[in-house]
Amino acid sequence: MKIYFYNTLTKQKEEFKPINPEEVRLYSCGPTVYKDATIGNMRTNIFMDNLRRTLKYNGYKLKHVMNITDVGHLVSDGDEGEDKMEKSAKEEGKTPLEIAKHYTKLFLEDCQKLNIDMPEIICKATDHIKEMEEFVQKLMDNGYAYETSTAIYFDVSKLDTYGILSGINLKEQKAGARVDIDTEKKNPYDFALWIKAPENHIMKWESPWGLCYPGWHIECSTMSMKYLGEVFDIHTGGVDLIPTHHENEIAQSKGITGKIPARFWMHGEFLLINGGKMSKSLNNAYLIKDIEAKGYEPLAYKMLNYTCHYRNKLNFTWEGLEASSKALIKLREGYKKHKEGTEIIEEQVLTSYREKFLEAINDDLNMPLAMSIVWEAVKNTKKSKQIAELLEDFDNVLGIKIKENPKDEEKIPEEIQRLVERRQKARQNKNWEESDRIRDEIKDKGYQIKDTNNGIIIEKI
Repeated sequence: MKIYFYNTLTKQKEEFKPINPEEVRLYSCGPTVYKDATIGNMRTNIFMDNLRRTLKYNGYKLKHVMNITDVGHLVSDGDEGEDKMEKSAKEEGKTPLEIAKHYTKLFLEDCQKLNIDMPEIICKATDHIKEMEEFVQKLMDNGYAYETSTAIYFDVSKLDTYGILSGINLKEQKAGARVDIDTEKKNPYDFALWIKAPENHIMKWESPWGLCYPGWHIECSTMSMKYLGEVFDIHTGGVDLIPTHHENEIAQSKGITGKIPARFWMHGEFLLINGGKMSKSLNNAYLIKDIEAKGYEPLAYKMLNYTCHYRNKLNFTWEGLEASSKALIKLREGYKKHKEGTEIIEEQVLTSYREKFLEAINDDLNMPLAMSIVWEAVKNTKKSKQIAELLEDFDNVLGIKIKENPKDEEKIPEEIQRLVERRQKARQNKNWEESDRIRDEIKDKGYQIKDTNNGIIIEKI
């Protein structure tokens, strides 16, 4: 069956055919490991997971690369401000290496909790400094880059076109509209490839241009070319990367090879929180651990993502997560009933389910439609092991661990357990006011406690 993906490059849905019929080569922009990955960040990784699983379900072997950005991502896309890694290191009183190691570990743990099928190659920017330096030198040699007193810049005026993904027209842009003009830049939209490090900068390496550190964009061009070649099949990321990071990746690669590095560019949309933007200032930059703290399984969040196409904005609410949690439990219960069933399903019925499911996922990863086929199979009144096996097969794409026993005792989050222990101590000390306060706090977090003759019972509200 044919596969169709929406291609940001051409602004249309196209039939996907890999360069090598036996193997799909793809690159995904991974995390900048200076802080916790939010559930918005993880939505992009769930989209990546669906793409991987769909390609594998269609029989393709994958060579998939994802970077870990541990240097070079500045706090502004306009080449201003501190490196995010250094800024975080100063704030937390650690070295950039310690920051990177800590947040990389947390990111990978979150991926595991979401049962994300990980890329074959995960590579760190700091392990490829020499390759990046050589890439910059080639751009200099090819006439696409120039040196100033502060950096090595890419000269966008040397390209035949710039803005092929976002549609930006540099001739129509006012100088300085997006970035503060560096008087040494030839063009306002020229971007830094290699940055000359100030004396107090922690992360810096010897280079032909002195002590420097790489810009953010250069790492992805360098590593994708190293591991996947000059042109590969698919490049993925969030929509926020289109106007700057991915435009600059294309520019850099064209400066070396004259080619656009990926044939398909696929982007996941933003996650909204209660209909608005996710923001630390609004205290709604939720993490996977926040979902767990309220007693929800992380895979319930994955289920929530399947209510919306990856190219549409998804609105996160706690009520929506509760509904997805109940749906996941119901789905597993339905699977279990079929697993214990003895009835026989006609082969044409099973074939119809398979074909409709495959058609849905092959139509630009239409997970909401695919889930409707899953529910159709689950709700079949005949309880059959054949449907259970079919659901197991579908779970190779869904990745929601459908075989988990729905009757397994729900794990009470550690945060709630600690609060219960504190309440017990307060009661032992006859501090009834503190005991009541903690009870209310536990209730606010979605749990209630009952004091019985046989001990304390903790229940999810």
